[in-house]
Amino acid sequence: MLTRDERVSGLNISLKEVDQNTESITITVEGDDLRYDTIKEILEQAGAVIHSIDQVVAGRRFVEEVTLQPENS
Repeated sequence: MLTRDERVSGLNISLKEVDQNTESITITVEGDDLRYDTIKEILEQAGAVIHSIDQVVAGRRFVEEVTLQPENS
């Protein structure tokens, strides 16, 4: 599936929630020069629907998100 794309160097799929009609998953894709249209097409061919993209990381190094604590806590 996604790993057949030569641009994909790593892939993680996690099941987050199951209800009566759907399964919610998180997919993390790593690689160089990834093409959204190609990834979307592969997922749609497998019956998936993309509802949102929650994060995009780019650059020469990975920058992790930092959670700040409110003042006076």
